[in-house]
Amino acid sequence: MRQRRSALAVAAGPAGRRTRASFLDRTLQILDHLQQSGRPASPYEIGRSVGAPASSIYAVIDSLLHRNLLSRAAGNRIWLGPRLHHYGLAYARALDLLSLADPVMRRLAAGVGETVQICGRDGESMVVLAMVEGPGHFPISARVGTRLPLNWTASGRLLAGHLPRAERVALFGRAARPSPTGRAPIDPEALSAESAVALAQRIAIQLGQSAEAVACIAAPIRDHAGACLATISIVTLEERARRHRTRFVAAVQEAAAAIEERLGEPEVPAALSA
Repeated sequence: MRQRRSALAVAAGPAGRRTRASFLDRTLQILDHLQQSGRPASPYEIGRSVGAPASSIYAVIDSLLHRNLLSRAAGNRIWLGPRLHHYGLAYARALDLLSLADPVMRRLAAGVGETVQICGRDGESMVVLAMVEGPGHFPISARVGTRLPLNWTASGRLLAGHLPRAERVALFGRAARPSPTGRAPIDPEALSAESAVALAQRIAIQLGQSAEAVACIAAPIRDHAGACLATISIVTLEERARRHRTRFVAAVQEAAAAIEERLGEPEVPAALSA
């Protein structure tokens, strides 16, 4: 608690504008170091990299952890926090992610003859951001704006896959809910492992977990650091997903790669594994 008060004093102490600028500078140095290195780091490594004294860097890190701008990874190392992920998603959606994805989404829907969706994460839920309906094999209940628990969907697994393991487990511990079919897994440890593997393999498949006879085949749309900004998915009948699995997987991965190319090539951090 004493360290936290110290950090807050740096941020808004009596020294005024100069100390607030110093706190902001240290914050940006820490965030820049983590973003550029692409892996979690210890406070000592961060301090040495940015040239800050240990007492100063620990106080700033403690304050940023408290605000979810940083998070703890394995070995008490420090990584970017979930609050930054939310900002990043909002920024991408507000600027050009959906506009860049729209023509790719429409080509995919026409090519496979199925409904295609773009989905993102909002806290503990997956949200349908955009959709192109297929030729009418069956009615789609998850329309634009629909929110579903992360553990019900293929997209939900992918959207959490880049988070540090402890964060993934905690997130699924809060978010997992029994699905209407009873087939969606709810164990946080198992979901965390599935999530990391799905992102590494660039594919997640859900067969009848959220609704009877409905399947979803999703691929991640990643940023330059490998974080899953959103997903593109084919939503179809479970029987069709099984019959055309190989073709659908290849098509949705190709579509995701096309969107990523427009956004910038991703580089997946090796440290964020299962």
